[in-house]
This record gives sequence, C-alpha cells and structure tokens, in this order.
Amino acid sequence: MNRFQRRLAFDATMQVIATGLALIALAMMAWILVTLVVKGANALSLRIFWLPMGPPDGSGGLANAIVGSFIQVMIATAIAAPVGVLAGTYLSEMGQSSRFGASVRFINDVLLSAPSILIGLFVYDIAVRPFGGYSAIAGSLALSIVILPVVVRSTEDMLRLVPGSLREAAFALGAPQWKVVTSVLWRAGRAGIVTGMLLALARAAGETAPLIFTSLGNGSWSFTLTEPMGSLPAAIYQYASSSSQAWVDLSWAGALVITVGVLVLNIVSRVVLAGAGRK
Repeated sequence: MNRFQRRLAFDATMQVIATGLALIALAMMAWILVTLVVKGANALSLRIFWLPMGPPDGSGGLANAIVGSFIQVMIATAIAAPVGVLAGTYLSEMGQSSRFGASVRFINDVLLSAPSILIGLFVYDIAVRPFGGYSAIAGSLALSIVILPVVVRSTEDMLRLVPGSLREAAFALGAPQWKVVTSVLWRAGRAGIVTGMLLALARAAGETAPLIFTSLGNGSWSFTLTEPMGSLPAAIYQYASSSSQAWVDLSWAGALVITVGVLVLNIVSRVVLAGAGRK
C-alpha cells in the first residue's frame, strides 16, 4: 500500500469514527428529549400555570415559580444588557489595542466560562450574607452576571463584522464618534446583538445553582424583591429530589416547560438573525 492509499484509508477511518460519534451524540440527545417529552407531557396540565406550589400530594402547580423566574430574568436582562452592549462597543471600537481593553476581554472570557455555582457563591457573599437574607434582587444580580459576558462577546463580534467603509463614510460626513456608533454601527449590527441577548436570556432562564444561593425559592406567591422568590429551576430541583412521586412528576412537567421556553428563545434568535441576513 503506497502513501496515497494509506492516506485514503486513514481519511475513511476517521470519517467513520467521526460519523459514529456524531450519531451516538444525536441518539443520546434524542433519548433525553423523548424521555422529557413523555414524562413531562403526562404530568402537564393547566393547573401548573395558574396554581402556586403546593403540598406533596401534587395538588399545587408551578405558577409562582414561572412568574418568579420571569421577573428575575427580566430584571437581570435590564441590568446586564445595557452594560454588555456598552462594554462590547468599547472593546470593538476603542479597546482593540489597549492594555485595559485586553484586560477587560480576558476577564469577560473568564466570566464566560465560569461555573454558575461560583457566580452564585460570589453573589451570596456580597449581596445575601451582608444583608441578612435571600432576595429576588440577589437572584437577579447573579443572573445578570451570567448574561453579561455573553452580551459583551456577541456585541463585540457583531460590531467587528460591520464593514470599515461604513465607519469611514460616516466620519467623512463629519459625524462624531458617538453618532457613528449609535446611528451606524448599532443599527448595522442590531440583529446579531439582539440574538446574543436572547441566547444569554435563554441560558440564564435555565440556571439553578445561582438562584439556590441567592433568591432561594418560595412556595407561595411573592412579588417583593427584597424577599425570597420562587423560580422554575429551583422548583424543579426541589421537586425532583423529593420522595413524593407527585412532586417528581411536577418536576418533569416544569422541565418540559422550561425546555420549550428555551427552545422558543433559540428559534426566535435564529429567525431574527436570518431575517437580518436576507436584508
């Protein structure tokens, strides 16, 4: 067998191995999704969306946890999105060659890969223990730290994709830099920036560890931001580890609800990005 034949054989072998591993990964994902859909659909009912968490007999629902998750994720997005967009804009336009920009980029990369449980512990140390109690504000702060690095990275990447000729044309017309950024760059990269925000929001919506250390959870309705507040991931964790079969079934239903929500956010983000690409 000559060298060319050995290369062809090696290439064919690696293709078979790669295809086999991909099929195994897809099979495992399909197995997880099928199990989630079957068990979650069997426990799914309308009372989940309008009754709060109840006793172990399964007579309650998950409405307060769903609303609590929505409130905390929205507050976290309101905190992280403006800061992330501004930081990403700085890194793209002014921090490409400075040491400060390199430091900010490095810290953002560390946050991007940091385990969420460490974020929860950090917020617990600065926002829960000093003030003597768990709160929805602390939970929102933890989720904002989860969202922030994703928004920073997506904003920086999207603005770098904007052609330099657009910047030069705007500057040639006498526009100041802030006007170029707000009226040209943000407008040209808005689809990618919004997509990054939606993906970050989807990631934060499924986080459990930061909320256990910060907002803790609440079995009843709570709209006070300085008190513990229920959340869907924390409720799923609590119910799934219970000895009550009714609560375990509710945890499957909650997992299906949050999975569908994350799936919808991902689909919306891709639709937004695809629509911008066609334009």
